[in-house]
Amino acid sequence: MVLFSRNYRESDKLVKIFTESNGKKMFFVRHANKKNSQISSAIQPFTQANYIGELKDEGLSFLNTAKDIHPFFAIQQDIFLSAYATYILNLSDAAIEDNVYDPFLFGFLKDSLTLISEGYDAEIITNIFEIQILQRFGIQLNFSSCAICGSQEEPFDFSDKYHGVLCQKHWSMDERRFHYSPRALHFIKLFNAISYEQIKSINLSDETKQHIRQVIDSIYEEYVGLHLKSKKFIDDMQNWKEMIPKRENKIDKLDNTN
Repeated sequence: MVLFSRNYRESDKLVKIFTESNGKKMFFVRHANKKNSQISSAIQPFTQANYIGELKDEGLSFLNTAKDIHPFFAIQQDIFLSAYATYILNLSDAAIEDNVYDPFLFGFLKDSLTLISEGYDAEIITNIFEIQILQRFGIQLNFSSCAICGSQEEPFDFSDKYHGVLCQKHWSMDERRFHYSPRALHFIKLFNAISYEQIKSINLSDETKQHIRQVIDSIYEEYVGLHLKSKKFIDDMQNWKEMIPKRENKIDKLDNTN
C-alpha cells in the first residue's frame, strides 16, 4: 500500500510502500515520471497492489512493475476524503520504524481506507484510528473504567495524573482533571474498544465531533507530541469546508453490541 511518493531526479521517483510481509520500505522506481511508464498508476497515493521488484535489507529497494492494482478511487477524487486518508497514512508511517513486520497495522490501515472509500464518515474513522494506534506510540491509557475504583459508570472525565478516566465520585482526586465533554469521552471509550466489523453506520452531531476532536488533539499533544502537516491541513480545512455542499455519508448509529 502506497504511503507516499516524491520525485527523484528528472524522471524517477522514490515511493514508500507499506508491505504486509516486510513492513515499510522505500523503493526506487526508474522512469516513473515518463508518460509511457507502465507503473505510474500503481504508485499513486491511495493505491494497493501486488508489487514486483527487489527487496533489500538496507538502503533503497527497487520496484519494477505491479499487478492487481486497486486504487481507492473515491478517496483520490475527493479533497476531504484524501485529507483524512493522508493523515491516516502519515500516522501509520510515524507509528512504527521501517522494516518492522506489523500485519495487524497493515490490515487496520487497509480497512480504514476501505471504509472511507465506501462512504463511512471519514472524520469518525480517523478518530477510531487515532485512538487505537496510540499503543504503537507506547501510550496505554484507560478509557473504560475509573482509574481509582474501576467503576464503569459514566460520566467520566480524563486525568493526566492517573493516565485515564475518573468516575464522578473521584473527580476530586485530581483538581487538574481536563473537564472534557462526558459525551465525547463516552464515544472515545467506544472507539477504543470497537472493531470495524461492529460499525454498521455512524451519525454524530457536528458539536459532538468537535468535542471528540478536542479530546484527541489534547491527548496527542500531551502524550505523543506529533505534529504532522496533514493534520494541520485537516484543522485548516474545517474553516472552509462549510462553503462546499456536504456529501451523503452512510448514517444511522454505532452498533456497539457485545
